[in-house]
Amino acid sequence: MHTSRRTLLAATAGAAAVVAVGGGPALAEDDDTGRLDDKRLRALISRMTLEEKVGQLFVMRVYGHSATAPDQADIDANLKEIGVRDAAELLAKYRVGGIIYFGWAHNTRDPHQIADLSNGIQKASLAQPRGLPVLISTDQEHGIVARVGKPATLFPGAMALGAGGSRTDARTAGRIGGAELRAMGVRQDYAPVADVNVNPANPVIGVRSFGADPQAVAGMVAAQVKGYQSAGVAATSKHFPGHGDTETDSHYGFPVIEHTEAQWAELDAPPFRAAIAAGIDSIMTAHIMVPALDPSGDPATLSRPILTGILRERLGYDGVVVTDSLGMEGVRTKYGDDRVPVLALKAGVDQLLNPPKLDVAWNAVLQAVRGGELTEARLDESILRVLRLKAKLGLLKDPYVTRRGVDRVVGIPSHLKAADRIAERTTTLLVNSGGLLPLSRRTHRSVLVVGADPASPSGTTGPPTTVLGAALTELGFTATVLSTGTAPTEATIAKAVAAAQGVDAVLVGTYNVTAASSQRTLVNRLLATGRPVVALAIRNPYDVAQLPDVKAYLAAYSWTDVELRAAVRVLAGRADPVGELPVPVQKADKPKEVLYPVGHGLRY
Repeated sequence: MHTSRRTLLAATAGAAAVVAVGGGPALAEDDDTGRLDDKRLRALISRMTLEEKVGQLFVMRVYGHSATAPDQADIDANLKEIGVRDAAELLAKYRVGGIIYFGWAHNTRDPHQIADLSNGIQKASLAQPRGLPVLISTDQEHGIVARVGKPATLFPGAMALGAGGSRTDARTAGRIGGAELRAMGVRQDYAPVADVNVNPANPVIGVRSFGADPQAVAGMVAAQVKGYQSAGVAATSKHFPGHGDTETDSHYGFPVIEHTEAQWAELDAPPFRAAIAAGIDSIMTAHIMVPALDPSGDPATLSRPILTGILRERLGYDGVVVTDSLGMEGVRTKYGDDRVPVLALKAGVDQLLNPPKLDVAWNAVLQAVRGGELTEARLDESILRVLRLKAKLGLLKDPYVTRRGVDRVVGIPSHLKAADRIAERTTTLLVNSGGLLPLSRRTHRSVLVVGADPASPSGTTGPPTTVLGAALTELGFTATVLSTGTAPTEATIAKAVAAAQGVDAVLVGTYNVTAASSQRTLVNRLLATGRPVVALAIRNPYDVAQLPDVKAYLAAYSWTDVELRAAVRVLAGRADPVGELPVPVQKADKPKEVLYPVGHGLRY
């Protein structure tokens, strides 16, 4: 059902009185900036109950496509995990200041539904006594991490943009991506990743990073921050103090970063400094231990020396600090779920993101204030930062969005064209022995497409082999598609070899190839047929080191449709390869030796 902005505002007529100070008119804006001054925000805080203050600090997940009428399965999940039926009940019970959207929580079916959910959340929050608008957030990094899929515009991810090397493109992607989020009611994006991926074995960051060069990453981070924030969305650089050099995934373990303080300053700090200089609205913490910065053994999320000593005092940052998800193992290893939120606030955090059990976390903070471990003034400090951000983003003036606004902005042709053009400038040609590429329809018309088909990373159509086959067909080739998976069996390999006999060329999509991977066997058997084999790394560019006999190798940095289609245009000669490696690729058998350095990229 179409709900106009006027209807919604009428339905929340109480909201104006709620965000009024001292019974006067609704909060006025400052004359020149359009922002609310601290005096009026402090007056708002002074009228809150302690319970409302505690709630403002939490950003919580909630299942369902609707704020008041989710599907029964989502009601059941909410009751089991949070003790409420829906978002409206969550807001009434806990008065949370933020809600985070996830695909798996069924929050992001389509743009109109997302806008309706956002409006429903705002309406429910503003209907409470002294109700405040909610800061709705999500992880829309683009590339392999995106919560809102098609028909919204999906851009290349960070490492692809790093390969393109254009700060203008990075800023454009942020501006357009931000405008589309804002149109759907999402005003805080947990992007861009500011981690410098200096470790090829990094299981959690990898292609989510712009690259391995701290200065290059810093430039891209600043550009994306400016892009997102010019669209009226709060950018969030993550994961402070830097998650780039780890072989442990903090979702499942507790990584230790062994950088010295000097190495941290040289490798990890520059992108965060650049984000702060660019006016970043929020910074997300990492659940990692950095003994050189804090020898206590605490994760950075709970470290006062790191969050207050370094981030606030040394780097001079006074914006919002949000934790990474408190459900991740890295922050739960040392302390219980009741201690984590309290210690995070003591360390200098402002927003507590997605605790596994909200009742435990919420009550722990409440009791910490009542027992004197935390002062109410400490809570006020963080709430003021959160309210400043809500005011800056226009939420206190008008938190609602419209379906018409969605139609005018989300996934429109000019945005989709921009994504295609940017993606073309990221594809990197790593190997082209004997000038095999570009493939010509005259000499290599029939192409067998094989390879890994990991699940779609961001609500794109997928699977990758199908997308590649369709893109080749569109350009006049005759494509046959055979999905062989990330660990092809002997039978699958035999089928692929048989299928290769009757074609002019083979295109194989590789995915995180290791020394023991049967993807290597597949590629080597295909090479043995004598057919020309073109390989496309659809995630990590490091794959090329494991397959030294392939005569033509491209890197796409992600298996989203926009990047795969661009790679096909490049391999068919419809676009020139201009991308350059933003990370070095080491030799497979001698990891201390560089096979392809940063900046490597061939041309036609």
